[in-house]
Amino acid sequence: MNARTILFPTDFSHCGDAALEMATSLALESGAKLLIVHVEEPAAGYGGGELFAFPLDTTDDLLATLTRVIPTDPNVAYEHRLVTGEPAHAIVRLATQENADMIVIGTHGRTGLTRLLMGSVAESVVRRAACPVITVKQNAEMAQQTH
Repeated sequence: MNARTILFPTDFSHCGDAALEMATSLALESGAKLLIVHVEEPAAGYGGGELFAFPLDTTDDLLATLTRVIPTDPNVAYEHRLVTGEPAHAIVRLATQENADMIVIGTHGRTGLTRLLMGSVAESVVRRAACPVITVKQNAEMAQQTH
């Protein structure tokens, strides 16, 4: 593999831990830079008949959390990006803008009604991205800890 840029989106949940390990390993093998990204979603609310947005966390809080997400190997070059928008669209847009060679994304592995109601960012990224996408499902032990 001859990758230059690997994009790793994070929602700061533990389901991304295994994906970060894989992204780090792939970046190390290929000498690629790891682009660690979080998508800030403006929350919509109604007030006086008008639609407005308000943040759930401040941008500074999100940036501080994002800077704590680092490759699992100190020899991997990386950058952080905080972008705004609908997660799947923002991830695919950034991958295109940065000419990412690959996206490595964690997935919660939800099925049934939960998946129907919550959707799947990972699935949407797989369908829309122009580059290869590797999805990494959290292991059963980690899933038990997050429920």
